[in-house]
Amino acid sequence: MPAFSRFLRYFMAVGRLGSIRKAADELNISASAIDRQILNVEADIGMPLFERLPTGLRLTAAGEIMMAAGTRWQKNLTDVRAQIEDLRGLKRGHVDIAIIDALAKGYIPNAIRAIQSRYPGITIGVRVLENDKVRQAIADGEVDFGILFEPQSYRDLTVRSFVEVVLGFLTPAGHPFGDRREARFSACAGSPLIVPAEPLAVCQQIAVLEGTTGLQIDRTVTSDNIQMITSLVLQGVGIGILTSLDVITEVQRGLLSFTRISDTVLRPMTLALCTATARTSSYAAGIVLGEIESGFAQLSYPASIERNDI
Repeated sequence: MPAFSRFLRYFMAVGRLGSIRKAADELNISASAIDRQILNVEADIGMPLFERLPTGLRLTAAGEIMMAAGTRWQKNLTDVRAQIEDLRGLKRGHVDIAIIDALAKGYIPNAIRAIQSRYPGITIGVRVLENDKVRQAIADGEVDFGILFEPQSYRDLTVRSFVEVVLGFLTPAGHPFGDRREARFSACAGSPLIVPAEPLAVCQQIAVLEGTTGLQIDRTVTSDNIQMITSLVLQGVGIGILTSLDVITEVQRGLLSFTRISDTVLRPMTLALCTATARTSSYAAGIVLGEIESGFAQLSYPASIERNDI
């Protein structure tokens, strides 16, 4: 094990930097020692791990596989160390989570603040990713857990908690449209719209609405960024279309109004807190997961949205 761990340290540094010399400088190890370790393993597996180019070293297909294995090994070693500290009664360790963009404000930052206050020995890394990349990060063991839309079709994930969110129209406070609790999709006909673009998860639902109603909507602005859409609505550029999850903070502050799109063809979207089925959480990850799970219900619709009656 020590020899293998030494090789992986050397190999991953070379793979990341593309140079044995640069890896040697970073690790404070002689370049010949690193080169010898890599050559020994290449001889053992009977395949090269790097292409030797005039400009440096580039991973081969076998090298890519080894790099992925090394990443998992490093994460597993971190978990083992955290579990050993658990045996000593220490509430410390590092936890990595992945979330979609809609959660980069409001609930998750507030939850992390509370966790840091109660467990100062636990550090947290937060990755904000596209929906499918959150799923992949969980399944590959790159993070301890994650939050994403529509996870039920993925066998490699275990759903720990879930809520339902809905699609709706977004308007500035005081806008007449915002007085409605619900409205049909056709109610936006003739209005300038600010519409999500790929890879945002709601694009598919908007496509379904357009297909079933035959409505040609006025896409005044499209954006793949939730904050941009929210800001444009606040500026009065047009009516936005987002989920109830996307605008919790602004609605609760009275800055925006949310009107649910009531067409029966739509179904609520499932937002889920997930772990990898094959992964055992460290004690620190269990603490953070439990804290976030305990308040997860507040992200649901209508709990998250203060609605106006007609």
